[in-house]
Amino acid sequence: MNFELILVLATLFTGVVVGIDRLYFRRAREEAQGKEPLLVEYSRSFFPVLLVVLLLRSFVAEPFRIPSGSMMPTLEVGDFILVNKFAYGIRLPVLRTKVVALGEPKRGDVVVFKYPQQPEVDYIKRIIGLPGDRVRYENKQLFINGKPMPLKPLGVYSGDGPQGRMLGAQMFEEDLAGVLHAILQRPEAQGPEGEIVVPAGQYFVMGDNRDNSNDSRYWGFVPEENLVGRAMLIWMHFDGEAVRLDFSRIGMGIH
Repeated sequence: MNFELILVLATLFTGVVVGIDRLYFRRAREEAQGKEPLLVEYSRSFFPVLLVVLLLRSFVAEPFRIPSGSMMPTLEVGDFILVNKFAYGIRLPVLRTKVVALGEPKRGDVVVFKYPQQPEVDYIKRIIGLPGDRVRYENKQLFINGKPMPLKPLGVYSGDGPQGRMLGAQMFEEDLAGVLHAILQRPEAQGPEGEIVVPAGQYFVMGDNRDNSNDSRYWGFVPEENLVGRAMLIWMHFDGEAVRLDFSRIGMGIH
């Protein structure tokens, strides 16, 4: 279900109803002391609310839920996050046309984007390669333009609930050209390796859970126009298996 399209249509419909009523029917109805039609009454009540939600969601911040463990340990299953919608420019809702150019994506940014294979599906990954970069992944070591990204061992990962599926994985701190973040690896796991050059206007992305992530290693690059925004913070965490809130993650920034 395309919530964005539904929100745009609902806002447009209620706005048109209110506008037509004010232009052509309201004065005559008031003079005749007539009752306001139910459709007009509801539209007048809902239009400002829908408009504010549309503006905030389209141009300021949008909430998303993390459904999988591909970004562990940075993001966990059950995290609810806010995404900065103007970090990379302002786009029209639904049409996705950029109308105001602002910042550019940076290496290490955690981004939400439209999955190139299914644009109606949102994915979240970390930007590894910028346009023109030469990216190589070999023996679980990441290289950018021939330079290895340093890894610092952090021990064995431990977690509960949905995160317990990664118990025993090795945790490292990766220095992604100055952006420090944690990643998970399973020494026994196999995956695609090789070197590739990122085309102009596109980005190479990977999940922090390196051996459990469907990312650019498998399906290619993310076009710039597919970017939705940059992940900012966790505003709630709900563990569906234990049916509980984890207040310790609320307010955590995403780096």
